[in-house]
Amino acid sequence: MTISETSREAAGDAVELDAVVRETPTISPAAAHLERRAAVPERPSLAGKDAAPVLVKAPPPIVVRLAQVLWITSLLAGAAAVVYLFVIRQAQLPAIAEIVRRVDGSRAEGTYTAAADIVFWSIFTPVVAVILLQVLFQVSFSNRRPNVRWWQFGSVLFQAGIVLIAGELVAFGDRGLPLERILMVQLALAALGLLVSVLPPALRWSARGHDVRRGPQAPVGDTQL
Repeated sequence: MTISETSREAAGDAVELDAVVRETPTISPAAAHLERRAAVPERPSLAGKDAAPVLVKAPPPIVVRLAQVLWITSLLAGAAAVVYLFVIRQAQLPAIAEIVRRVDGSRAEGTYTAAADIVFWSIFTPVVAVILLQVLFQVSFSNRRPNVRWWQFGSVLFQAGIVLIAGELVAFGDRGLPLERILMVQLALAALGLLVSVLPPALRWSARGHDVRRGPQAPVGDTQL
């Protein structure tokens, strides 16, 4: 093979290579980036049935709302009873001293006055204490604490005992009759609130502890937040 033939073959190969290069499409950097993204597998969806549960703030059942309203109304009645009992204190002390005098009339007058004061505060203090306890129990009920209904039941029984004792020692006479009625209303509202709170929807609401749903967390503008 001569030098001229070799040169012609090399020139032909160069022409063919140049034709192949011209026929090969040029890929832009943006197109190459899109192709790489298309090759990456997609992330699994979070909205499927197997998605992790998400805590939400769902409104409680209507029976829970009703129980809360009854308890709050009972607490307001108790607060009114406390204020009224303190207002009539001075007017009721002589009548309370007379009850003590009928038990033993051989004591000095100052003894009956002191005893009447002790009797009054012995009624006043439990009335205030049961209200504070029921406020605490109501907060626990709203937070779905376990066994809080038993504590509420105990407070209602204790409150019933206070009403009976107050009717004998403090809530008597013309000034004591309104106090007795207020205490009875307070007790009735608390008992109704307790009864409503043990209805099945309220029990299921407390047993859940938290409200959850399946899927991704709702956006900030969601009405459930």
